[in-house]
Amino acid sequence: MLSTPYHEPMAQPTNTQFAVGVHLLTLLAGTPGEWRDSQSLAGSPATNAAHVRRILGRLRAAGLVRSQPGPRGGWMLEREPAEIDLALVWLAINAEDPVLGVHVPQPDCDVGRRVQRNLLALDRRAHNALLAELARTTVADVLREDGSTPAGGR
Repeated sequence: MLSTPYHEPMAQPTNTQFAVGVHLLTLLAGTPGEWRDSQSLAGSPATNAAHVRRILGRLRAAGLVRSQPGPRGGWMLEREPAEIDLALVWLAINAEDPVLGVHVPQPDCDVGRRVQRNLLALDRRAHNALLAELARTTVADVLREDGSTPAGGR
C-alpha cells in the first residue's frame, strides 16, 4: 500500500476474491455431497490451493461451506445453492469494506474533508445498492448452464 506523511494507506485496486469465491461455490454446487480438496478446486479459477483455502475459510466463517480435515476431507457446501445469494458471498469476502477507493485528505483541508464526507456517504449508498443487486442472484442461478440470471429480481 502507498502511504504518505499525511495520508492513510490508499485503497488497493479491485481484487478478484469475490469472483473466485463465487467460482468455488459454483464448483462445489456442481458436485453435491462430495468433498473437494483445495488443490483440485484451485485449477478451475486458475489460482493456487493456499488462495482457495483463504477464500473458503471466509466462506466457512459465514456458514456457506464446511470443511473436513484429512486425506478424505475437503470442502462442501453447507447450504443448498439456491439458499446462497451473492450478497452473502460479497459480505463473507469483503465484509463492510468500502466499494469506492476513498482517500484520507490532509487534516487541515476543508475541501478534502467535504469530499471525503460526501464520498463516504455515496459509498454507503453504493454498497447498499450493490448488496441489493447481488441478493437477486444465487449460486444455483450461476450454476445454470444457460448463463441466465433473474432479470426481475426475487
